[in-house]
Amino acid sequence: MTQQKARHVPVLFDEAMEFIRMRPGGTYVDCTLGLAGHAEGIVRQLGSAGHLIGFDRDPEALELAKVRLAQVLQELGSQAPQVTLIGEAFSTIAEHVKPASVDGLLADFGASSLHFDEARRGFSFQADGPLDMRMDTRSGPTAEQVVNETSERELANLIYEYGEERRSRTVARAIVRGRPVTSTAQLAKIVASAVPPMKHIHPATRTFQALRIFVNQELHEIWALLEAAPSLLKPSARLVVISFHSLEDRIAKDSFREGAKKGIWNVLTRKPVTAKEEEINRNPRSRSAKLRATERR
Repeated sequence: MTQQKARHVPVLFDEAMEFIRMRPGGTYVDCTLGLAGHAEGIVRQLGSAGHLIGFDRDPEALELAKVRLAQVLQELGSQAPQVTLIGEAFSTIAEHVKPASVDGLLADFGASSLHFDEARRGFSFQADGPLDMRMDTRSGPTAEQVVNETSERELANLIYEYGEERRSRTVARAIVRGRPVTSTAQLAKIVASAVPPMKHIHPATRTFQALRIFVNQELHEIWALLEAAPSLLKPSARLVVISFHSLEDRIAKDSFREGAKKGIWNVLTRKPVTAKEEEINRNPRSRSAKLRATERR
């Protein structure tokens, strides 16, 4: 693990730690380990009687998290908590966590820095790489398979639904004409040729987002987690989620609102918490982050 990855600080770290309301000796779940930035913050406050359960379906991320957390546990010595890491999608949480056993649950949705910064993973158009985009590289179709094997109509629909791209039909038509598409640079060039230049974002941003969400079934994962969470949390336990685009945030907002109507939740964030200017200057990716928190009744 590089020093840069070892020092990785996740978006809205302080705010997440505040809302999760750490209780020494408690059981906390980090549903999206990534580079273990949030997980380290939790582990350092748990105490020897505490327990962190971490999920990540990306084998590479899980290995990096293991290394980072092993260093922290060694540093803490006799005050180190129990740590259990699970290499599965967080939608399977109910299979691994006992009902009414959790004091706090945290999820940082979407792709991580590991995905965007490694061109070989195929998540970014900033550098050329293979069109993969799978978080779990052990299974499932790649983005290359999707863009080359999906019908033009279906491709347009998924780009519109998951990327909120108004020109989805034009983009899909250009992709089909450009087949076979085998790299991120090739795809980005095709999309840019079909979509007029945009002021604040690259023309391919929405298409890449759509493919990533589709390949990894990200919205299904979120729904499954939010549906399972109430039964896993103790009374007064908290659920904290961080989203990076409107589709994710809308699901969390609607789920919390419906849960509040049913007497399940006390919503703690009427409006989403966003990054301060200092953090945005330090990490531009934090600009789009939104944190929402709720408490189990």
